[in-house]
Amino acid sequence: MTDKNLSLGCNGRGVMHRAPLPVEEQFRLLRDSGVFDHFDRIPQPGEERAYVEASNRFGVPMTTGLWTYQVGRDEGLLRHNLEWAQRAGAECHNLMILTHHAQGHVVTDEEVVEFYLRAVDEGDRLGITIAAEVHIYMFTEDFRRITPVAEKVRARGVPFNFVLDHSHVLLKIESPEEQDACGIRADVESGRLILDPYESGNVIDEWMAQNMVVWLQTRPVAPNGPKNTAMMGPGGRYGRACQYPFLRPAPGEWDHDWHAWKVEPSKHVARRVLQYHHDRADSPLRWLTTDMIDMADYGGGVGYSLFEQNVAIAHWLRETWREIAGADLKAGA
Repeated sequence: MTDKNLSLGCNGRGVMHRAPLPVEEQFRLLRDSGVFDHFDRIPQPGEERAYVEASNRFGVPMTTGLWTYQVGRDEGLLRHNLEWAQRAGAECHNLMILTHHAQGHVVTDEEVVEFYLRAVDEGDRLGITIAAEVHIYMFTEDFRRITPVAEKVRARGVPFNFVLDHSHVLLKIESPEEQDACGIRADVESGRLILDPYESGNVIDEWMAQNMVVWLQTRPVAPNGPKNTAMMGPGGRYGRACQYPFLRPAPGEWDHDWHAWKVEPSKHVARRVLQYHHDRADSPLRWLTTDMIDMADYGGGVGYSLFEQNVAIAHWLRETWREIAGADLKAGA
């Protein structure tokens, strides 16, 4: 594996068509697709041994994985998850750190930094890279907090490894409701915070310029796109607009009109990240994942196949990398 090879995985909540599959069938589906290098999943609670055994049986490593953590509550869970991830051959674990501390207050930058550093210590012991993601419901949903936290981590002599899920940025473009959800509307309207990835000075470019993106998650969204009316989310409301089909759904598979151009902003970001990785000898990017998944804020209850959408994105990522670098990703090298 050269420094420019990338491992391409599929998010575990998207290794299905329209309903969850048994563990062995998930690994069989991934293996038989021939397009993925790894499974983006940690061994799930209560099924840890089944996941590790299936990974070994089908030859599909669980290279990346993630979990949602609450500071002040989940320090022990973090250790448990990392130990099982290590048994499954994990290389990277993604921290999704909730906005609120277990005591109820909005988690402070210092509390996030300490949780991250604790995870790094545990990860170093087990040979697992620790990273943190931009994501709704997490402290990172306020995009203005990411760079200050990264700087505080680096000031402690530790790299801040970043997981870029561009969908959680793009869904807030032209959506006052989404901007209000994390308190950024005034800064967006004043131009202090630029979300549009086509404009100079945008926040995704700010993160890329710090050379900290180790993992790119690719899930299309449409700026101010349609909510997921196929499944109710928290509070009896329709799911948020965090997923837009990469391929046109067949009639009856989706409740909304589909337009190819609405996928382009997500493709634009992925191309920019891959181009950056190609051009920078010191780029830390190592992992790519496709992330069409089944929860209410994404594709829960929809009629199209989540896995077919993920496979299509994987083929597009491979072709895009070949166009940029003249080489295939890891599986085809």
